[in-house]
Amino acid sequence: MHIEQLRDFCIAKKGVTEHFPFDESTLVFKVMNKMFLLTGLTNWEKGEAKVNLKCNPEKAIELREEFEGISAGFHMNKKHWNTVLLNTSDVSDDLVIELINHSYDLVVKGLTKKLQKELEEL
Repeated sequence: MHIEQLRDFCIAKKGVTEHFPFDESTLVFKVMNKMFLLTGLTNWEKGEAKVNLKCNPEKAIELREEFEGISAGFHMNKKHWNTVLLNTSDVSDDLVIELINHSYDLVVKGLTKKLQKELEEL
């Protein structure tokens, strides 16, 4: 997966915006202003593509045990976030897409009813 593919997939989701809230190289995708994916562009430039994704705590542990390319979220709450290595790991693009969708869905589920309704109306 290339960074353009990742960006195109994320930005096409309903209510998603992209930001650089921490520095000029940490790209963050938010749904209704809540983070669901972070990635360091410097890592992509070095050929070390990876993303941080929100994950159900039980599923997060299972994924870390099953895949070498999935670990506890770097610089994130380890219970709720995973770091996923792309392109050089045992994690397929299909699984990455599934995990991005899971992260997005978790964040949407956690939104207030008002924000969920606003999202539906977009």
